[in-house]
Amino acid sequence: MDAATHIANLLYRYAELLDSGDLEGTAALFAKARLRMGGGRVLEGAEPILAMWRANVRIHEDGTPRTKHVITNPIIEVDDEAGRATCRSYYTVFQATETLPLQPVAQGRYHDTFVCDGGQWRFEERDYSLFDAAGDLSQHLLRAPRS
Repeated sequence: MDAATHIANLLYRYAELLDSGDLEGTAALFAKARLRMGGGRVLEGAEPILAMWRANVRIHEDGTPRTKHVITNPIIEVDDEAGRATCRSYYTVFQATETLPLQPVAQGRYHDTFVCDGGQWRFEERDYSLFDAAGDLSQHLLRAPRS
């Protein structure tokens, strides 16, 4: 499998884990990485990232956030010689609950950097601040997103 496919799979694995309610597994993808948050905050490593998701993501009775993160338009640029890559992508979050009909609730962009570490690609950094539009987030987040 080539580097671009490995990197795309990391994007999609993130969405799969988050949508299944596996916040621990999602945070593990960032064990050696940073999230750049709004307001210049930076979270490094799995534990602070997991704590942030636990404080913000509403988990419903079925153990999931009842969301589908759809990640599209990945532009992946790989420097095989340096073992580094970047990716810019879009995301749209859809949600349906007992009280919320199926609808998009958020959209934005991810700007990611990756490194090849021991022959495996992993996240190095994600800019988590590129939040473009919000719908009804009342059933997804426990509190309003920071800008």
